[in-house]
This record gives sequence, C-alpha cells and structure tokens, in this order.
Amino acid sequence: MSQLIDRRLNGRNKSAVNRQRFIRRYKSQIKQAVSEALAGRSITDVDKGEKISIPSKDISEPVFQHGGAGRREAVHPGNHDFVTGDRVKRPPSGSGSGGSSASEDGCGEDDFVFNLSHEEFLEFFFEDLALPDLVKTQLAKIEDFKSVRAGYTPSGVPSNIDVVRSLRGAVARRMALGGGVRRRLREAEAALEALLADGDDADEASVLALREEIEALRQRLDRIPFIDTFDLRFRNRVKEPKPASQAVMFCLMDVSGSMDAARKDIAKRFFILLYLFLTRHYEHIEVVFIRHHTTALEVDEHDFFYARETGGTVVSSALELSYDIIRSRYPTSDWNIYAAQASDGDNWTDDSPLCRNLLIEKILPCLQYYAYVEIEAEKPQNLWMEYEKVQAACANFAMQRIRTLQDIYPVFRELFRKQTV
Repeated sequence: MSQLIDRRLNGRNKSAVNRQRFIRRYKSQIKQAVSEALAGRSITDVDKGEKISIPSKDISEPVFQHGGAGRREAVHPGNHDFVTGDRVKRPPSGSGSGGSSASEDGCGEDDFVFNLSHEEFLEFFFEDLALPDLVKTQLAKIEDFKSVRAGYTPSGVPSNIDVVRSLRGAVARRMALGGGVRRRLREAEAALEALLADGDDADEASVLALREEIEALRQRLDRIPFIDTFDLRFRNRVKEPKPASQAVMFCLMDVSGSMDAARKDIAKRFFILLYLFLTRHYEHIEVVFIRHHTTALEVDEHDFFYARETGGTVVSSALELSYDIIRSRYPTSDWNIYAAQASDGDNWTDDSPLCRNLLIEKILPCLQYYAYVEIEAEKPQNLWMEYEKVQAACANFAMQRIRTLQDIYPVFRELFRKQTV
C-alpha cells in the first residue's frame, strides 16, 4: 500500500488543525460562551473575538482505575510509620489531588482558557442561520461568472490538449492524404505479383518499373506525418454569466419617546447582529434603514444607529414608506425582499389595526419573510396583539419578544434559523 507523506512547510498556523479539532470537540461549551458574551459587550465590540473558559471537569478524559472499596494490599517502601499488619484508614471521598489549592467544588485545577479569533467568533455566532426562502435569481448586476465547456479550438495551452480528439483528426488527415496513393500501391503490387507469377516469361523491364513505382509510393506514404500541428485540438472554455440571488433587507426601528436608552440599545444590538449576519453571508444584498416616530425616514447606516431624533409613535408611517420603496426600487419578480422591525409595541390605538391591514394586504405578499421583535414590554402591547392576527394569517411572518440583553441572541437565532426541508 502506498503512503503519502506531506512535507510541505507549515507556516505560522501550524497548530490550526489541532485548534479546529479542539473547537469541534467542545462546541457546546463554546457556543454557550459566545451566547453569553453578547450581553456583556458594548455595541462597537459585538463582532470581536472572545476569551472562552472551559471547566477542567469538561476537558478531563475518562480513565480506568481501582476504586476505593474492598480490601487491598500495598507495599509502601521506605516508610517509618507502618509495619506489616497495620490497618490504614481510607481517605475521605471527594478530596482533590494534584497538590494545588482546591476550589469550592473540590476540583484542584484551574479552568482551561483560550481566545477565539474574530472569524471563529462570528462563525459560531451565525452558525446554522440563513435567510428563508431565498429563491429568486436573475442576471442583473452580474458579478459572478462560471467557466463552461465550449467545444474545441485549434490553439491553446498544452494542458488543455484533448489527446483523443487530436489523434482522431490525425487519422482522418492521413487517410485523406494517402488514400489515392494506397489504392495505386495495391494495384501496382497486384500487377507485380501477376507478372512474377509468369515465371521466366515475365517482362523484366515491366517488373523493374513496377518495383520502382512501388518503392516511390511507399516513400510517399512515409512522408505523411503521423501527427501535425494542424491535427491538434484544445478544450475550449468560455465564461458564462452565473445567475445569482439578490436580496434586500428592510430594517425598521422605532425611535419614539417611549423607546428609552435601554430599549434603543437592545434594538441597535439586534440590528447590528442582523447587519453582520447579512454582510458576512451574502454578497448581493442591499440594506434599507428606516427610522420612525410619528414620521418615517430612510437614512444611511450611520444615522440609523447614531441619530438622536425622536417623537411620538405612528408605526404605519414606516410600513407605508417601506411599501413605497419596494414599489419604486425593488420589483418583486427580481428581488428576495425581507424586513425586520424592532419596537416597544407602544403605538397609537387607531394605528395598530392599520398596520395589520397594511402588512396582510400590501407588504407581506411582496416579502419572503418579515420578523418583528417587541422590546422590554411588561405585557403585550396593542401592536403585538394586532400582529398576532397577522401571524395567524401569514406564514411568512414571525414575531418574538426580547426582555433582556441575554434574550437577543436566542431570539435572533430563532427568527433566522436555517430551515430544513
């Protein structure tokens, strides 16, 4: 059996394989640590790496050893305290070993701590998440191409030579160039054989002429090359536009007066997670940021997260602006359209039924998916109650409640969990 020895030089990441193996082994502990990290971070540090601590009891490996029960005989050489026949008391159960100072639970070793890099942290953060129902593809704004076979060409690089096709062409060329010569050669050989069959009566001059002709024909055949540059054929490939999925995400954030600093902080953390998730996983995606109080306004990324304008609450203004943007810029035949809304649910009583009707009749038929999160409400608000009717009527609508910072990550994963068929 042959063996392959990889002698390639290993660079700075020479322990990368062992590191990945370790991360796979303790995946559940790392995911728990990543989930807890979000609550304790500032908004600007959401996507940075993390120091992970794994309890020593989780990394210990099981071993076989003698238990403390039963009667045992042991030899302790060099002691001055015991003699043959002495009885030694059993050590108390649960005591630590190893000589280091024991912790409260009796373990004598520190937890294992290591750092997750930025990429590893985000990989765990967004594992098994995806935009649902991303199905519409089109050729507009193409940036991706794929290489496809396009027959054969008489020129190219040696690595693309098609040997079978080239030899087939060479055989055809030799047959075409030498067909008439071979036919005349067969006739001459037959005539010579007939003359030689007459024995002594054969015409010496005719025999000599036929032999010279046969020799000339054979030399002529030999001068036809076995393969010529004309015969070479190369596999040809051309770049063909690759249809790609493109999507747009509408981010709707309530910035009314009832959304205090703590609620806005939760909403911003949710949308930052969403923004990181979209930009990390999808190349062809656009994000539309909409802030609203009594009026809605489309803003850029900086104003969405840092503007300080506030006011009353009319949620329908944001929904109407979203619908107008969809109609003017994102035809539903070409775009996968998504929306995420964050609010405390405190809306004018007369406006909530209007929001329900806007979603059911106009917006949701255009969308692949709509996610709504209600933030830090003591009890479901009027907007939540109207949205429950939307959820019952439309399968592409989902809603969750976020009460604390620790709820952000589980709720985000629940809303954008990868759907299996």
